Amino acid sequence: MLRQFSGAVLLTTRPAGKPFAGYWEFPGGKIETSETAEQALARELQEEISICAEEFHFAWTVTHRYPHADVALHFYWVSQWQGIPRPLEGQQLMWITCEQAWPYPILPATVPLLEQIRNYRA
Repeated sequence: MLRQFSGAVLLTTRPAGKPFAGYWEFPGGKIETSETAEQALARELQEEISICAEEFHFAWTVTHRYPHADVALHFYWVSQWQGIPRPLEGQQLMWITCEQAWPYPILPATVPLLEQIRNYRA
């Protein structure tokens, strides 16, 4: 997850045509065969929001069961990147601080991550 120096984090909406289209989530996505979680993070950030992640570190893994799939979300703090985040898949972007209300609707698997962030102390 992208995190500004101020502590704000970036959320995006899921693109049209995907399950839960329009729901808010953190950018990132599926790990491809023979790809590490770190490689997937870098690739997905480039494909979804046109940035090149330079500095990131692992924080948590959250699992969630959807009707169509079981997912494991590997959460990384991304503190340095090249480029300005911009939507490449027609999604919306929003920077949000821990004190702000969550956007609606939010992807169910994202809720535990937001709760972790609210309780996180750097």
